[in-house]
This record gives sequence, C-alpha cells and structure tokens, in this order.
Amino acid sequence: MGVNMPQPKYHRVILKLSGEALAGEQGFGINLDVVNMISAEIREVVGQGVEVAVVVGGGNIWRGEAGSAKGMDRTTADYMGMLATTINALALQDSLEKLGVETRVQSAIEMRQIAEPYIRRRAVRHLEKGRVVIFASGTGNPYFSTDTTAALRAAEIEAEVILMAKRGVDGVYDSDPHINPRAKKYAHLDYIEVLNKGLGVMDSTATSLCMDNRIPIVVFNFDLPNNIMRAVMGEEIGTIVGGGAPK
Repeated sequence: MGVNMPQPKYHRVILKLSGEALAGEQGFGINLDVVNMISAEIREVVGQGVEVAVVVGGGNIWRGEAGSAKGMDRTTADYMGMLATTINALALQDSLEKLGVETRVQSAIEMRQIAEPYIRRRAVRHLEKGRVVIFASGTGNPYFSTDTTAALRAAEIEAEVILMAKRGVDGVYDSDPHINPRAKKYAHLDYIEVLNKGLGVMDSTATSLCMDNRIPIVVFNFDLPNNIMRAVMGEEIGTIVGGGAPK
C-alpha cells in the first residue's frame, strides 16, 4: 500500500439506512440488487479498517405511524415496525456474509434463534474485531423512531458520526428539491437550525440526542457509487449537521 494513501476521517461510524432505501425503485419490500450494492460498499469501507454499525428502518414493510393513523393501537403498530426492521437486518446480514464480511445482528427485542440480544459491550467488541454490527428492532420501545435508535446507539458505542443514507436526495434543502427547482441546499447546519426550521433530517428526538452528545450527522445520497466511502473519508458531499462548520 502506498504511503500517501488517504486515511478515513472517521474510524467508527453508524450507517443509517431507511427501509425505503432497501426497497429501491419498487417502493416496497426488499430489492436484493440494492441490498447487494449497499453490502459491497460496506465491504469496501470495512476494508479500510473502519468499524461499521448499521441501523435499519422498516418502512418498506410496515410503518407504525401509518397503522396507528388507521385506528390500530400505536404500541402494537410500532412493535410490528420493529419486527419489520429485523427482516431487513437479516437480509443485509445475508448479503454481507455472502461477500465475506463477518456480521452480527443485535436485536433490541429478544429473539435468540435469529439474532443476539443488544448488549453494548458485546457490540463494541464485535466492532473492534472488524465485524459489521446491524442493530435491529429499533430501541425496543414504541414511540421511538429508528432515527432515534441511530442517535442512541451512536452515543452508546461512541461512534464518531452518523451517516444518513438517503435515496435520490444529496443533502438537506430548505424545501423539496423535487418540487421546487430553486430549493437551496445547505452545506452545513447547526442542530438548533434543524430543530427551529423543521428540516426533515431526522425527528426532533433524534436531533436533540445528537446535539446533546455532539454527534455529527452527514446526510448524503447513497444512490451514487462509492458515496458511503466518500462520506467516511470526509469528502464534502451532502450536508453536515453539527460537528463544527467546515474550514
């Protein structure tokens, strides 16, 4: 390896993937081509010595809020959503393992036959051994989103950054860029700006948790090849929330 090879900016990261991201163009279910593409990029990042933990959503299978809006008990609807995230986690694990990446799924809801229970010290040890840890079942509690899970787990395992992988959007805008061609993209935002302006980076609970623990968030488009690696290397892609303004 050459002596001038660039080094990753971050060495322990949380990659936040929405359930919709795994659905691809079909919009629902699991698109294995998309999952395999994400897995290949994660393998490249792990190959650089970066410790990677993943938090997956479940919106491609079930959204608790949608069920609640139609009269379902909110707690029941949210638990169903947590189970959906576990399905996605297992699909990602299978894809990574087929690429030779050692992986563990840790679930906040105990289901011993298919996943380890979430234990912080064990998760950190897996990361130190170069394994990818996939956090499933959210926080294990209703009323909390998987965005909040990403913020909580990042604080617990002392991740240096949360990488928010978005489909078809290359950062945070002041309005919907798909509707407003004059929408302004932010290069950098403070946490309080995200909260005050109601920007859709992540929900307010998650944003507040990141602010309290000074965890930067990089919002970027993962549809473009190698963008996960570029984010890990610290290239200026997407929008950075917190973490100090760029020089």
